[in-house]
Amino acid sequence: MTSFERLKAYAEQKLAQLEASGQRRSLTETAREAGGRAARAGRPVISFCDNDYLSLSHDPRVMQAAAEAALAYGAGSGGSRLITGNHPLNSALEARLADLKGTEGARVFGSGFLANLGTIPALVGKGDTIVMDELAHACMHGGARLSGAEVRLFRHNDVADAARQMRGAGGQVLLLTETVFSMDGDLAPLSELGALAEATGAWLMTDDAHGLGITKQDNPAQIQMGTLSKAVGGYGGYVCGPAPLMDLLTSRARSFVYTTGLPPSVLAAAIAALDIIQAEPERRAKASRHAALFCELMGLPAPESVIVPIIIGPEAEAMRVSAALLERGYLVTAIRPPTVPAGTARLRVTFATGHEEADIRAFAGALKDIMEQACAAIS
Repeated sequence: MTSFERLKAYAEQKLAQLEASGQRRSLTETAREAGGRAARAGRPVISFCDNDYLSLSHDPRVMQAAAEAALAYGAGSGGSRLITGNHPLNSALEARLADLKGTEGARVFGSGFLANLGTIPALVGKGDTIVMDELAHACMHGGARLSGAEVRLFRHNDVADAARQMRGAGGQVLLLTETVFSMDGDLAPLSELGALAEATGAWLMTDDAHGLGITKQDNPAQIQMGTLSKAVGGYGGYVCGPAPLMDLLTSRARSFVYTTGLPPSVLAAAIAALDIIQAEPERRAKASRHAALFCELMGLPAPESVIVPIIIGPEAEAMRVSAALLERGYLVTAIRPPTVPAGTARLRVTFATGHEEADIRAFAGALKDIMEQACAAIS
């Protein structure tokens, strides 16, 4: 058997294992449109699972800003930001982010994943300790492992357990959490974690990927990162904090130093979107009303964000409910392990400004009908 044949056999064996466990993933073409609409494999659907919470990716003003920047400055940045990729729009966007977050400075990265992968190892290393919420995003876990620091997980949103994990911690302690948890939509106890950090000398770093532009929280974190690919509607990531830290990241964050800068069109779109977010708070209010209405119709507790999980449990059943919804014209992909803990496969339902009340009512009716049919079949 040749090396090529052994590689194919290895991949096929691993795929078979994933297939047997219900965890094999595949790609389906999805052409997103305005108003929460999309074409899934050519079929018209209403999407209730993407992260474009404020429906800004298709806002004409954002699209126009991107188009004008591409025509004026070209399609790409030409290199890393330390070479030729530090287009002036980077500084403009970083100034807007720092102003929005109330920090001394900001640094834009290629993505939120890259921001965490680069920032965490730049802050702590061998001999230091990371204390992290167990449900923090995979990129926080990835950055923590890359740092070489000791990693201690605390029970989700349990400040007392976080304090216990800090006892006897070596070196500098970095406390990590999300502001809005991506799979459950619940909020972190930021004020309590901030007080814990101050009392122990730890640095608090938060991931605001799913909170920016959506939730209003006082954030005491010294280091605040997030993305430009959710409510902002585009792409990229950022870190906000003290000005010297931003300068340190410029030299020490490997995912900043060794990656190409964002294209001018992406930077311009983000600036336009942030302007809209600040000028039009009703966009956030509308998306939040949609989430609240859905929970009311489904008999669920009031939501903390625009993310509402419907926990199904078995992976196969979550896939079945998702497929049944698609048949009725609603796109809600099933979320399965390892993205979520075993036994908690779910529908991660998200709501956006572009949805209308009639969309929410019709979707809730379809989901209730499918769930009731499933319960009847079991009984």
